Amino acid sequence: MTTQDTTARIRTYLKTLKLDRMTNALDEELTRAAKEAAPPSALLERLLSLEVGALVERRIERRIRESKLPERKLLADFDFNFQKGLDKRQIMELATLDFARRKQGLILAGTSGAGKSHIAKALLLIGCQKTFRCRYVTATAMLRELLASLADNTLEQKLKLFLSPEILLIDEVGFDRLEQHDARNANLFHKVIDGRYCKSSTIITTNIDFKELGDYLGDPVITTATVDRLIHHSIIINIDGPSWRLHESQKLNAKK
Repeated sequence: MTTQDTTARIRTYLKTLKLDRMTNALDEELTRAAKEAAPPSALLERLLSLEVGALVERRIERRIRESKLPERKLLADFDFNFQKGLDKRQIMELATLDFARRKQGLILAGTSGAGKSHIAKALLLIGCQKTFRCRYVTATAMLRELLASLADNTLEQKLKLFLSPEILLIDEVGFDRLEQHDARNANLFHKVIDGRYCKSSTIITTNIDFKELGDYLGDPVITTATVDRLIHHSIIINIDGPSWRLHESQKLNAKK
């Protein structure tokens, strides 16, 4: 049996096992191994590393899709020179996701346009890349979904969507006031926070003070218990700087 026949059989085996990266790289790696007089173990390691890399890429992409992230923000794109009041070292420390491993929460508070959501989305993307189970949702969308579940008795099922992720990002808490008149919001929000308390990591972005959260959710009494859980085991960062969107708008109009 010739070397060519053996290679053909190996390729057939790889295709049967659906090891596409190894199949595509086989000829090149065999040629390289022959030139370098590399041992079979080195050839096998390189082929396996290609396949493992492909598997990890697919897993990360699946995590990103499942997270429902609306956009893929990067910390590299955040202008720390513009937002001078923000400690870059602290944000880069958060990017290690040690806080998520400790099951701590993270609250990014401050004025609108200061970059809270950018940082939060970038951290969630890193979580996906590290294969954490992640989920993105705005506060309004989450409350609407939970409120709707009360009508068809699917609350427990819907709650699992927000309790099961290892990292949950609840974005824009306090931005939309449309739902604040329903007192059930506070109870539903509490169920999510209480269910995740010390069990998994929750990232929250908000432009309102904690004392206003009771009015926003419609029940100050329940909200007090919710805030107690939020701040007890969380890192709190206030970004009280200028609006990036306003800055960009002024630059654009100045050019015009």
